Amino acid sequence: MIHPRLPALLATSLLFAAVVTGARAAATATPPNILFIFADDQRADTIAALGNPHIQTPNLDRLVRRGMSFNRAYMMGGMNAATCVPSRAMLLSGRSLFHIDQALTRDETWPAAFGRAGYTTFISGKWHNTPAAVPLSFQRARQLFTGGMTNPMKAPLANLENGKMGPTTVSPQHACAAFADETISFLKEKHTAPFFAYLAFDGPHDPHIVPDDYPVRYDPAKLPLPANFLAQHPFDNGEMTIRDEQLLPWPRTSADVRAMLADYYRYISYLDLLIGRVLDTLDASPAAKNTVIVFAADSGVARGSHGLIGKQNLYEHSMRVPLIIAGPGIPANQRNDAMCYLFDVIPTLGALSGVAGPKTSEGLDLSATLRNPANPARTSLMFAYQKVQRALRDERYKLIRYPQVDRTQLFDLIADPHERTDLSARSEHATRIIAMTAALAAEMKRLDDPTELTVASPRPAAWSPPPPRVKK
Repeated sequence: MIHPRLPALLATSLLFAAVVTGARAAATATPPNILFIFADDQRADTIAALGNPHIQTPNLDRLVRRGMSFNRAYMMGGMNAATCVPSRAMLLSGRSLFHIDQALTRDETWPAAFGRAGYTTFISGKWHNTPAAVPLSFQRARQLFTGGMTNPMKAPLANLENGKMGPTTVSPQHACAAFADETISFLKEKHTAPFFAYLAFDGPHDPHIVPDDYPVRYDPAKLPLPANFLAQHPFDNGEMTIRDEQLLPWPRTSADVRAMLADYYRYISYLDLLIGRVLDTLDASPAAKNTVIVFAADSGVARGSHGLIGKQNLYEHSMRVPLIIAGPGIPANQRNDAMCYLFDVIPTLGALSGVAGPKTSEGLDLSATLRNPANPARTSLMFAYQKVQRALRDERYKLIRYPQVDRTQLFDLIADPHERTDLSARSEHATRIIAMTAALAAEMKRLDDPTELTVASPRPAAWSPPPPRVKK
């Protein structure tokens, strides 16, 4: 005969055992390692597995198959032409555009927070913020390029030595190969603590130079033009003759743009080769099963879209970035439509790792969205470029405002993802423009953006290219 209290006693014992087991598991769980791979000026539409059949990216493709790819990840903008400076500052600090210290010396960064939590922190690659900030964020730094752009075959690189950056030496190989080699060496070490490794390429930023013996080449004649190719931007966006826009003459020709795309794609494929070497090393290491891998880029770039070449604009091709996250507990081979900023990414990694971030961080924890794309993320995003452009996008529409020339654009990003049809003059959208302009102004105020959406004396929007320079 079973004692009447036996079922209750068994249930209590099982519950106690489960609690003890869970507590032990929590106490002994190993925090994940982080491998963050960051590209420079890589458009979101330059990965084969994400829909571009004209480019070869077999290693990024394998990362896509292993993880979650975000279709609507963005950098927020910049208040200078070198938008990679604020983009990297936002990423590493978790702060929004109008709150960052671009030098990264004022506030604690997320890599520093990982170090404070017991992680070994490592960087190799491009550091476009002040060199004095490197030891404030990372414990180890090897083969760092602290400038903005250079010939990658002659890049001056330096190491962190005794708490400060040492002297530069010219790399004997392509800078991106040097960055990959240093990261590979780090991954091969025996690690007694979890690591945060940050590999920041300075490509495919121009100049589009790869080693001569790299075999992948693209025939310009076989590459399609961007769907939104124009010979010239239809009006003055406030930054029409910046250095980036002078990389090709006006009007833009299909031949020139295709030739530039061929070099750009070749550079991306070269980086993909290096990324494959890094992934192979990680896969062969003891850290393979407990490492979260992130691939992203600091910005996109026009490369012929809308008659533009550079990234000093708020169109999708320049603001939207690739973002792939793979690792333990993250669904494989899935696409995610959640809207996010780049500066949401490392706070999300912090949540996955149990790392408390800087008190000044503003980025959102998207770990719930990462595990299940049905969970909500940001419902709107604001973008800014200097004082000349502001934009707001929601789930469907994007409004771009150009205060200095009193122009507004409105695009339906579902029906028109390439932003070819401006709806701003259509009467059926008049109420929407008023509402979105008000929402943009409110978000600018919330984020401490002092720029006005109207000016007293706007200049003419019409624009003509400067005359060609006479060669002497």
